[in-house]
Amino acid sequence: MGVLTDEMRRVVEQQRLGFVATVCADGTPSVSPKGTVCVLDDDRLMFADIRSPGTIANLRQNPNVEVNVVDPLVRKGYRFKGRAEVLETGAEFERLVAVFASRGMFDAPRRIRAIVVMRVEQARSLISPGYDRDTDEASVRAHWVRHYLGDGGTG
Repeated sequence: MGVLTDEMRRVVEQQRLGFVATVCADGTPSVSPKGTVCVLDDDRLMFADIRSPGTIANLRQNPNVEVNVVDPLVRKGYRFKGRAEVLETGAEFERLVAVFASRGMFDAPRRIRAIVVMRVEQARSLISPGYDRDTDEASVRAHWVRHYLGDGGTG
């Protein structure tokens, strides 16, 4: 079994939106949302470069990366740390573009400029401090559903 548990895989596949942290050339952090984050295998995540020139430039210089994926309704998720590889050509790139196309990105071959494959070296849980109040997941979900529907939930 790899680093990614079944629960981690479920959350990543269900959410798909991840926040990717990289390091800029000047040493400052950069965080960018990526709506294509998915599980590649038991030890790797991937995402497509559609409009990510800064992220790609940062990863070419420094492959260290962290991806956070959180379910906004239950306020739980995971942080994944590791190293990334940027693929822009070749058989593996073409195979992974086809994976995105099979997942519903109908114009993947035209839109994807690169694919980032991240080898996960460390995975940890993320959980809201709201659970410190002994709040259960159903209550947290109900609160945030009301909030997003505009029915009085406050953040």
